[in-house]
Amino acid sequence: MMRSLFSGVSGLQNHQTRMDVVGNNIANINTTGFKKNRANFQDLLYQQLAGAARPTEEIGGVNPKEVGLGMTIASIDTLHTQGSLQTTGVNTDLAITGQGFFVLREGQNELYTRAGAFNIDSEGTLVNPANGMKVQGWQARDINGEAIIEVSRSTENISIPIGGKDPARTTTRVEYACNLNKLTPYIPEGTTDPRAVAEGTWNTEIKIYDSFGREHTLQVQFTRVLDTPNAWTGTVVVDPEAAAPTNTSAGLGGEAPAAGAANAFTVNFTNDGTIFSAVDEAGNMSGGELPPDGARPLITMNVAYDVPNTDPGADGGQVRQVFALDFGELGGFTRALTQFADPSSTKGIRQDGNTMGYLESFKIDDSGRITGIYTNGTTRALAQVALATFANQGGLEKAGNTAFVASNNSGNANIGPANIAGKGKIVSGTLEMSNVDMAAEFTDMIVTQRGFQANSRTIQTADQLLQELLTLKR
Repeated sequence: MMRSLFSGVSGLQNHQTRMDVVGNNIANINTTGFKKNRANFQDLLYQQLAGAARPTEEIGGVNPKEVGLGMTIASIDTLHTQGSLQTTGVNTDLAITGQGFFVLREGQNELYTRAGAFNIDSEGTLVNPANGMKVQGWQARDINGEAIIEVSRSTENISIPIGGKDPARTTTRVEYACNLNKLTPYIPEGTTDPRAVAEGTWNTEIKIYDSFGREHTLQVQFTRVLDTPNAWTGTVVVDPEAAAPTNTSAGLGGEAPAAGAANAFTVNFTNDGTIFSAVDEAGNMSGGELPPDGARPLITMNVAYDVPNTDPGADGGQVRQVFALDFGELGGFTRALTQFADPSSTKGIRQDGNTMGYLESFKIDDSGRITGIYTNGTTRALAQVALATFANQGGLEKAGNTAFVASNNSGNANIGPANIAGKGKIVSGTLEMSNVDMAAEFTDMIVTQRGFQANSRTIQTADQLLQELLTLKR
């Protein structure tokens, strides 16, 4: 008689715990990144009234006689199913599709979360503004003027220095492409007619930058070479309209062609319209033949000019800046200078210099890479957000603030960039919603309520039986 009372009590207690789990799920139905819990029951101990007996020649086997002593909580699982994504338009709001957790640091403690409502604090650090936990990742390092992110290093705080400077960069290479018209007429020697000169030349201009970030105009004029069907003369001038000449020169004999050297060179093409070589006035050649390994060399020409208003140094002269004109690969078509019977379209398509700029905004791609956008039009890698995965993510312990900590059964955190080694993709401008299903929780609430009621009836019925027992002697 007493066993049924205690079985009913265990049922009441554990259904109450299950109701607590359901209530917590419903309370967090709109909590960003929340993962719902599920309570699982199992039966408890059994009192054996009679053991089992094996069959004999006279009688068959007998099953054991056991009376259960109630039930208990088998487990309360965290279900890490994917939540729906909600678009916010805030570029620091991050969501994960697939496996993984954002890594946060609070002092020496490392926590993990799917709630990516991040922002930048007053020091430029990417944090969870609700609790100040710092988002972990890898900061870009400047290596030989290039921003490199080394994801093999330990994670660190992510800093996004809004208003930070991007230094000016000297132009070191100008790329030329497109076409020089094979049908362009020659300019007879001694011709001064402006119309004839205009018809026989092709002028190009592009902006370049010195070491201070000052803008200069690079002008390259291409002219058909008389009596040579596949050759053009290139004449180079930096700042052609400047009051003081910049002493532009071109050549291949040294790193920086000296002031006063020729500022012209010759570009030669093959009969199939592809570029063959570039030759300076001293006869130095770039290209001309394929090397033994068969690789197609770049055909280039060095150009130097005086940088105005620079420290003259010991020799009393101006600082000379050198850069390369890149005409493409020998025999190349796609990104190279060509000569076909088609209107001239040759131009400088790209150069690698820029003025100084300030970090104006940034964007985060699906690998978590943060790219800064500067006022000078350049972009630069700033940092990358890290993700952590676990062998058993169900073994993580909830630590509040929609965060988890590692436990003895979760395994160690495997930290790396998104989209690699089974880690999910990061979506900027969105947040992951709770994975709580209201309809499922309400249904579970009804089932839990009925289970609680049924166990209470067990206690009431056992109490009535005891009451009948007490009244037998009346």
